[in-house]
Amino acid sequence: MSPRVVLVGPMGAGKTTVGRILAERWGVVFRDTDDDVEQADGRTISDIFVESGEEHFRALERAAVARALAEHTGVLAVGGGAVMDHDSRAALAAHPVVFLRVGLSDAATRVGLGTSRPLLLGNVRGTMKALLDERTPVYESVAVAVVDTDGRTPDEVADLVETQIVEGLDG
Repeated sequence: MSPRVVLVGPMGAGKTTVGRILAERWGVVFRDTDDDVEQADGRTISDIFVESGEEHFRALERAAVARALAEHTGVLAVGGGAVMDHDSRAALAAHPVVFLRVGLSDAATRVGLGTSRPLLLGNVRGTMKALLDERTPVYESVAVAVVDTDGRTPDEVADLVETQIVEGLDG
């Protein structure tokens, strides 16, 4: 069993929005590991970070990614920081992973002030830039395809993901 596609990328890349579009087009279920973490723990991600710390959240996330990769056959969106975990990266290696790349300007516009994003407290643009700089090479390393999202509508991004997946399966 394997997801039809796994979407990775930073916050603001459009993983959830594009994932829902693809799932609807393909007649499959959409799943987001961030939602899985919240359901399993009974708290929001922000509350988990504040009350239990990032390390605890990352352990929950690692388990959610492994579980979703093992049992989900639809479209899967993986939390932005999940790829930083060695075990999660290894688990992603056997799946059709598409990196939704977004630039700082578009990401900041889409995320806004990031009040529900625990890693963005304080200097939002500076923190986002640091996260993009750190994580982009890792996203690229786990992806079989990269789709640039800047200046594109979610439907246009979904079209490009479909093209990449078809080419990836044929190639």
